[in-house]
Order: sequence, then structure tokens, then C-alpha cells
Amino acid sequence: MKKYIIRVAPAANDRIAGHFEFLARVSENAANKLLDELIKDIKLLETNPQINPYLDRPYIEPGKYRYKLSYGRYRIVYQIVNDTVFVDDIQDCRQDDDKGLIKGVRQLL
Repeated sequence: MKKYIIRVAPAANDRIAGHFEFLARVSENAANKLLDELIKDIKLLETNPQINPYLDRPYIEPGKYRYKLSYGRYRIVYQIVNDTVFVDDIQDCRQDDDKGLIKGVRQLL
């Protein structure tokens, strides 16, 4: 079975670190569970990243990004390039789910 290399963008890491720190102020156990679930789900992308659906947004090239839901409300947004999975964003689906990707797209333009 092919194994993919996983690369998490610094911005995605920073975003989830902020969520973790906020949640830890309320419940350290819940924060640790969030982090454990996200890490588990990101590691699952090593073996079969193609199984998840494409992210369909009008401002993103069709078929570029896929997503995986984690911990009930977080969207792991990634793209597959050759043998590497690039996790470009981790979004809290309760918030404005597109703000991270919109910012990234604007920076590329």
C-alpha cells in the first residue's frame, strides 16, 4: 500500500493551535481530545487521501482540494501533489469556513 507524505501548512497549524488554546482554557480534556482526533485523522491521509470528497467552491480550481471532517466540526482541507498530501487549512465549520482559503487565494493573486 502506498504511503503519502503529510505536510501541514504553518497557517493551518497556527489556526488549530489557536482553537486548542481557547478550548484548553475551558476544558483541558476537551482540548486534548480535539488535538488527538485531528492528528489521527490527518495521519489517516497517509494511506488513502483520495477517498474524501472534493471541496467545491467557485473561487477554487475544481478538483484541487479535498476535505475530511474531523471531531464533528473541523474540516481538514488538503491537496494531493504526487506522493505528498498538503494540509493547507483546518477550518472550524461553525465559523466562516472559507476565510482561510480566501486569504490564501488572495495572496496568490
